[in-house]
Parts: sequence; structure tokens; C-alpha cells
Amino acid sequence: MGLAGLVIILAAALSLTMSCAWLFVVRGEKSGWVDAIWSFSVGAAGIAAALFPISGFEGILERRLIVAAIAGVSSFRLGFHIVMRTRRGGEDPRYAKLRQEWGDAWRHRFWLFLQIQAAAALLLTATIFLAARNPAPGLQWSDIAGVFVLLVAVCGEGLADHQLSRFRRDRSNNGKVCDAGLWSVSRHPNYFFQWLGWTGYAVISIGPAGSWSWGWAAIVGPAFMYWLLVHVSGIPPLEAHMKRSRGSAFDTYARRVNAFWPGPPRKEEPT
Repeated sequence: MGLAGLVIILAAALSLTMSCAWLFVVRGEKSGWVDAIWSFSVGAAGIAAALFPISGFEGILERRLIVAAIAGVSSFRLGFHIVMRTRRGGEDPRYAKLRQEWGDAWRHRFWLFLQIQAAAALLLTATIFLAARNPAPGLQWSDIAGVFVLLVAVCGEGLADHQLSRFRRDRSNNGKVCDAGLWSVSRHPNYFFQWLGWTGYAVISIGPAGSWSWGWAAIVGPAFMYWLLVHVSGIPPLEAHMKRSRGSAFDTYARRVNAFWPGPPRKEEPT
């Protein structure tokens, strides 16, 4: 199969999958399932992109297997975390806000929104594809560095999710803002580590000398994920919800802690 055939198959599969997610929500399921389905879809598409035989992009089997394994583990870990969160919680406030804003047109606009998510998944899958198909002979230092970054990202995101879940399970924290552990150095450490993982794929794709011209295209993955998380569907709607639900407690927290990049908390200015 050629590259164009793989792109068409993955695009159709992702579009159909997100259409099924749309149907679940329209029929009354929680909107939080959308993010779980999207995460599983990225993992499945990434595995297929890494392992499917493509003429002209053979790469080496060891690198393809490593990239496929990490893509599966990272995406499925996040997906299962969202599944558990959705089962325990209520409606996702970000999607609830969109539904309120869209009014009677929400079904149509929500379907278009999920098709955009399918396109985003396809773009990120391309980053996994390029990492897996780097033609450098044997495993290089860049593979080790990229895998290290990816493992740090998976562990860091998992730890951040665990710390937030533990905070939420304590009923005495109702109405409070989590500022313990990783959440004391970043307001969104899970988003930071999610972005970091995509830089790991780029490191593997570019390779030890950067001589494979296709490899540099993988930079689009972390760049796109940063834009998505920091400026579009990640931090902005979530922080708008936090400001509505936590009020001055969140404002105080936001003055002390960076939004995305981890760093030491700032001291409160005396009033």
C-alpha cells in the first residue's frame, strides 16, 4: 500500500469513529466520552501508522515497534483515565458550555466540531508515522532520547492525573483548587506532559543528524498540540470554567502558579 492509501483509510476511520462519538452524545451519553474515544482513536491510528507496511517508508522494524508500543501505552492510559473520570463525574463543563452557546444548532455544530477533532487526530498520527519511519540504520542516540522524553511524559501526565483525582475524591476539597504536587508548579501539568510526549516523537523522527528531510515535518505535532492546549480547546475553556466555579480561590492560585510551563510558585504580593 502507498502512503496516500494509508492516509485515506486513517482519515475515514477517524471521521467515522468521531461520528459514532457524536451519536452517543446526541442520544444522551455524557460528553466526556468524546475525549476518551478520541484518545483511543489516536492510539489505534498511531499503531497502524507505525506498523502498516508502506512502500518507500519502511524504516527499521525495531524503531517501528518501539514507537507503536509507546503510542499505544500513552494514548490508552489517557483514554482509560478519561473513562474512569467520566463514569464518576457529570457532564464535561467545556462541552456543556458549547451546547449552551450553540443552542438549537448544537447537534450540527457539534458534529462539525468532532470532525475537526478527527482531522487533528490525523495530523498527530502523522507525527507518530514519521517517528516510526525514520530510515536511520539501527537504533540511534536520538531514539533513546526520544523514548526517554516520551516515558517522562507518560509518567508525568499519569502522576498529575492521579494527584488531581485523589484531590477530588476528598470531599473536604469541594470548592477548592488543587495546588499540591505537580499542580503547585503548573496549573495544567497534565497538559504540559501531554505536549512533551509529542516532542519525543519529533526527536525520534528528526534523528541523530537531521539528514532525513521528512523527519523535520514531525515538529508540526508538538507545535500543533501546544497551540491546541494553550490557546484553543485546553486551557482557555477550562480556566473559564474554573473562574466561574472557584471564583477568588482560582484567581489567587493563578497569580501564584504558571499556566503551562512548570516553575516555582510566585509569592503573593502584600496588600
